[in-house]
Amino acid sequence: MDTILILTILVVVFALAFDFINGFHDTANAIATSVSTRALKPRTAIMMAATMNFIGALTFTGVAKTITKDIVDPFLLPDGVGSLVILAALVSAIIWNLVTWYFGIPSSSSHALIGSIAGAAIAAAGFGILNYSGFIKIIQALLLSPVIALVGGFIVMTVLKNVLKNRNLFKANKRIRYMQIGTAAIQSFTHGTNDAQKAMGIITMALIAANLQTSDDIQLWVRIAAATSMGIGTSIGGYKIIKTVGGKIMKIRPIHGIAADLNSATIIFGATLLHLPVSTTHVISSSIMGVGSAQRLKGVKWGVAKTIVMTWIITMPISALVAAIVYKVLALFV
Repeated sequence: MDTILILTILVVVFALAFDFINGFHDTANAIATSVSTRALKPRTAIMMAATMNFIGALTFTGVAKTITKDIVDPFLLPDGVGSLVILAALVSAIIWNLVTWYFGIPSSSSHALIGSIAGAAIAAAGFGILNYSGFIKIIQALLLSPVIALVGGFIVMTVLKNVLKNRNLFKANKRIRYMQIGTAAIQSFTHGTNDAQKAMGIITMALIAANLQTSDDIQLWVRIAAATSMGIGTSIGGYKIIKTVGGKIMKIRPIHGIAADLNSATIIFGATLLHLPVSTTHVISSSIMGVGSAQRLKGVKWGVAKTIVMTWIITMPISALVAAIVYKVLALFV
């Protein structure tokens, strides 16, 4: 078999593996609040999230097209190295996801993947290979979305507090707990509309680099494969991440859960409509911090929040460095 074809097949396999890992790594964030408030049992929440992620992944393709062409233009990659660049990026992103999952740290798969693509491409063809206008647009979305989520969470929680201030809080929380089933489903759907598309974009990028495709259209088999992979990964569950997001940032009650879910789902879906990849991890964690701040500033465990934020900051540069090293090692053998 042709070497480039073999590399392309490996890219597809690793991209689906990335989506699978993303399923139990990032999807945990989408159901963390509903599980921590006992609105849903963990197994029920995970199966619901798997279903809604699958549906969401099949619904949109705009983010996938952004990943395909806005970080590095696959048509400009030197002949014979495009598939190797993408494979190195996937290996790097998978390594980072598994390390952070093992330690229960809710890091960003999006940051890991985007940083890895940039790092591997630079190692192969220098800094000029980056599509700076698209790359900066993606970075801006990744940086601004947690800030918007933090502020939005504070506002939504403040509004809910004022609406419910004259009501029996115990009864209100009991009713809201049932509403969380719906918000958790919406949250999982929006996660699928954004996160699952990243693997679709990577596979399409590899097909273009291997001259197996001439446009950035996302083929149906790619969409089904990525959606299925993420759905299966979600069904495995990410209990370590659920524990951190659902309890270690702040003590979450149903009213906090529904405020965080509504706020983060709105931001993620808005980004999907704008064809922008955002970190669902960042958005959901920031929403919880904003909600907690509105409830009681000292109620947020800022030490845990600081660890999460530090992980956000270091993810992209470390992923880029690891991807560059992986590319250089692979290049010795291919």
